[in-house]
Amino acid sequence: MSSKQIKVAVVGGTGYTGVELLRLLVNHPHVEIVAVTSRSEAGQPVAEMYPNLRGHIDLAFSEPRVEMLAAADVVFFATPNGTAMKMVPALLDAGVRVIDLAADFRLRDAELWQQWYGMVHACPELLDEAVYGLPEVNREAIRVARLVANPGCYPTAVQLGFLPLIGAGLAATDHLIADVKSGVSGAGRQASVGTLLCEASESMRAYAAEGHRHLPEVRQGLAIAANGEVGLTFVPHLTPMIRGIHATLYAHVSDRTADLQDMFEQRYKDEPFVDVLSAGALPETRSVKGSNMCRIAVVRPQGQDVVVVLSVIDNLVKGAAGQALQNMNIMFGFDERAGLNAVALMP
Repeated sequence: MSSKQIKVAVVGGTGYTGVELLRLLVNHPHVEIVAVTSRSEAGQPVAEMYPNLRGHIDLAFSEPRVEMLAAADVVFFATPNGTAMKMVPALLDAGVRVIDLAADFRLRDAELWQQWYGMVHACPELLDEAVYGLPEVNREAIRVARLVANPGCYPTAVQLGFLPLIGAGLAATDHLIADVKSGVSGAGRQASVGTLLCEASESMRAYAAEGHRHLPEVRQGLAIAANGEVGLTFVPHLTPMIRGIHATLYAHVSDRTADLQDMFEQRYKDEPFVDVLSAGALPETRSVKGSNMCRIAVVRPQGQDVVVVLSVIDNLVKGAAGQALQNMNIMFGFDERAGLNAVALMP
């Protein structure tokens, strides 16, 4: 494993994903953070906005300028959708590697991206080059990538849950169902009535039931695994917790002789951040809070043809910043666990 030090810049350090990325980076043994940018907070000390970082980072937020960012070995974009694509071409030309935590490079089809994100893509020529940063699928491509599209939180939990069934050719891929719940931090830090305490607490609700932006991303990943189109019903829900995603996934598996427990264990036996629970155990979101772990259980209720997969992650870690750091570790030849060994917080 490499022991070199690398220079890292974070564009968009004021949101929940940005500060989570900083929380992980400051404890990474091979990282020097050289810039944290924010147009709105330029000049303000980072630790003043996020006191959990006091004593760990002494930088102030700065304006995001390509000339400054080009001094880094890798730049993370923890920005709203549509921001990274405007700066990435210049950074790549300068020899900088980029990890985008937003959706700018996740979809391969520029027209499909425009349909779901409501804007014309600024650099569609890079969509084919961008590597989808799900290490459990694309680890070797990530190693040599200049540009990594970090997966979304829902797509991470859903794909990791479905992939063993699809990869083994067992799931009927014309009618997959993903019933997924997320904590409120998944909506970001911006002010919104729907995420106020009085609105979100003591209640749970579905949203975007007719089509969520993550739907084409999940379909794309599952279709690659299935080597053909998939039918997916995907319904997200907002739950009254800060962190966590719980995906309950349904697939029709007609082969009742298949040892699904063994199949899942074998698929993920060498993955440092996927934990297949023992038969009969069911995952809880609190068991992954603050960690980069995805915990999975597979169940065949009453021995019937419908198989249920339960997949939980922390939306800010394995669903965002932690997975981005995992990708960085792979790209630069570090131990994949570097900076990510934290045990989940309980209670």
